[in-house]
Amino acid sequence: MDFINFEAMIDSLLTIGGQLLLLIIVYLIVAPLGKRLVASSIQQVAKRQKLSEGRSKTLENLSLNVFTYVLLFFFIVTFLGILGIPLGPILAGAGVVGLAIGFGAQGLVSDVVTGFFILIEKQIDVDDYVTAGGHDGVVEELGLRTTKLRGFDGTLHYIPNRNIQVVNNHTRGNMRALVDMSIGYGENIDEAIRVLQNVCDQFTSDERLKEGPDVVGVQSFGSSDIVLRVIAQTEKMEQWAVERDLRKAMREALDEEGIEISLPHRVVLNKDE
Repeated sequence: MDFINFEAMIDSLLTIGGQLLLLIIVYLIVAPLGKRLVASSIQQVAKRQKLSEGRSKTLENLSLNVFTYVLLFFFIVTFLGILGIPLGPILAGAGVVGLAIGFGAQGLVSDVVTGFFILIEKQIDVDDYVTAGGHDGVVEELGLRTTKLRGFDGTLHYIPNRNIQVVNNHTRGNMRALVDMSIGYGENIDEAIRVLQNVCDQFTSDERLKEGPDVVGVQSFGSSDIVLRVIAQTEKMEQWAVERDLRKAMREALDEEGIEISLPHRVVLNKDE
């Protein structure tokens, strides 16, 4: 009798083991195929709707996250079912535990709700340069719980969505390149403007520029300098490179014309003298 029970137990274990093995195999097959199908579907929708590349990447990453969570949920439920563990008491217990930890989970709910509205309102897309949650960088991923920003020093910031109170998106529309050049008070302002404008005219064919650059005139008078301002409209993420190139070219042009670049001056008065 004991031998028969032992044999039945072995058969039961083998059956359960086979089902679990089959479940794992199915999961390992469905997971990559499902992700590929989701990504392909989002790309087709983005092409039909003529969505930007950043928006397409945002929707793709979010859809893949949702698919992964749903697939993992079904895997766990099926796994418990194969083991013969009743789901009713677990769900009831989960309700009690959920009530107990509900206050502690308010942050998670806030993350999801905030992330949902950020997505719906199109405040952020992947590859946008933004300032959010006290950090600035390029958006690598917008998730339901966290947003990932890659800083210019290479640091990857994980920001809980509930901490994103204000979003400054620096890549919507054309960006502004702004360059201030200082000349000494003894220099001819009109001549300096002419030299700087000649440099600006050489940049008008630059593909990075949408408008300008142009010298707008005298910006301010400093303690030892006159500040001339140059403004241009650029493609997004190109403003810094354009500013660097303009500064270099303008400094060289002013030097060639003998126009002095202002340097700080300090006057020392000797009381005895």
